[in-house]
Amino acid sequence: MTPVLELEAVGVTYGAVRALSGVNLSVNPGEVLALVGDNGAGKSTLVKAISGARPPDEGTIRVAGEPVVVDSPRRAAELGIATVFQDLALCDDLDVVNNLFLGREIRRKPWGNLDHAAMERRTWELLGSLNATTIKSVRAKVARLSGGQRQSVAIARALVGNPQLVLLDEPTAALGVAQTAEVLDLVRRLRDHGIGIILISHNMADVMAVSDRIHVLRLGQSNGVFATAQVTTGEIVAAITGATTRAQEGVGA
Repeated sequence: MTPVLELEAVGVTYGAVRALSGVNLSVNPGEVLALVGDNGAGKSTLVKAISGARPPDEGTIRVAGEPVVVDSPRRAAELGIATVFQDLALCDDLDVVNNLFLGREIRRKPWGNLDHAAMERRTWELLGSLNATTIKSVRAKVARLSGGQRQSVAIARALVGNPQLVLLDEPTAALGVAQTAEVLDLVRRLRDHGIGIILISHNMADVMAVSDRIHVLRLGQSNGVFATAQVTTGEIVAAITGATTRAQEGVGA
């Protein structure tokens, strides 16, 4: 199976500070790869490198086996990489439909009137594919939705461009138990659709519940890649804190 995304020896430098060094990472279609690490481990920088917000200074990125340059978020989207950031970047005063299609509206013909009916149909299709049944109206303003429903909207928006990889940055942060369960179910459904997923999370219970593999970052470098079914939370925490060093690919995988 060809990975949907591969990083080889990726490095990012900010002035005299090396935020990432020699990072190797791969994600397969239909796989949830959890990316974990302490504050300052390099998770946010790695997300920026993959999403085009901060291209790496060294190393190689491959998408579906082909070397690519991801030098902007637009280029990432063209390559089938979608990112749902922690703040979701939703417009509270717009309804669900307009949030999904903001900046990429469907028109009846080029430069013609907006095709509101087509956008509404597509919105229902995307929410249905995620089984986001708690959203009863796609014309409701996002400001009125719960945290879990807002995550559903943000993930559905990411799917508008038919991505092959979705990055989810702390998708359950500040959510209650029921809403967290709802979001984790969304992650599973994305996986069921054959989409590769990178899940960035501090919540080890969530990581253990939905991931297939766990990639640990420590001080800007890889410190272990683990098969979730074959590792304990304690072993992951030890790799995060540096109590153990298991940096080679395939340990526990």
